[in-house]
Amino acid sequence: MSNVILQAQGVTKRFGNLVAVNSVDFTVNEFEVVGILGSNGAGKTTFFNLLTGLFFPDQGVITYAGVDITKMSAQDRVEKGLTRTFQLTSTFDNLSVTDNLLLVYFRKNHASSIKDLLLTTRKSHYQNPKILDILATFNLEDVKEKLVQHLSLGEKRRLEIAMAVLAEPRVLLLDEPLAGLAESEIKGVLDVLRQHIGKQTIILVEHKISHIENFVERLIVMHEGRVIAEGGYEECLNHPEVRRSYWQIESEDGVENE
Repeated sequence: MSNVILQAQGVTKRFGNLVAVNSVDFTVNEFEVVGILGSNGAGKTTFFNLLTGLFFPDQGVITYAGVDITKMSAQDRVEKGLTRTFQLTSTFDNLSVTDNLLLVYFRKNHASSIKDLLLTTRKSHYQNPKILDILATFNLEDVKEKLVQHLSLGEKRRLEIAMAVLAEPRVLLLDEPLAGLAESEIKGVLDVLRQHIGKQTIILVEHKISHIENFVERLIVMHEGRVIAEGGYEECLNHPEVRRSYWQIESEDGVENE
């Protein structure tokens, strides 16, 4: 029997007169890989923000592993195993690539030693096997000593995903993880993420839908704050409402709307 790890029931978020997320129901089972699709303004990122505690819903309930987290802070959700990346990279730009990874590693494994790490001892941990492994896995070895502010967007994206994976969350939420990556980098990132299937629950928002066809197990499609389709990849993309709202294709004659 599948175990529900994350669930939203009737979740709504308003900004003035705008209903950004409109009575959304969403259930994810542990170790499932789910994609969230929708055009700009569909409510995808706002919904992510609700799941991860950056926003609180005006209505509805969010549960994680059976516990009500609707009003739980983002920090507390991270501590419980919900980690997300952002559309804009979220790194410490004045630190090196390796130091960014060390901060994540120590927060996960040695929380009380963060101050010592920053002030005195971090170089002694540069050969930590987990740090070396994550640098190699995400092809960051050549830039490991660079300050993050000097990285390309693609390198920053790989670093951000590496940091999220290194944190070993129970649920990994990825907000457009392939944005800014070259085609060669996209394959490498997806290959790494595939290694975590069956070990972590993965939820991702992504516009480059052709790249995730063989990665996600299930899609949900949002439009104007609502879920308009849910199911397998082909099933969702051929759903009449998705064709009309997302692809702007008339279902009867296949003519694109102007």
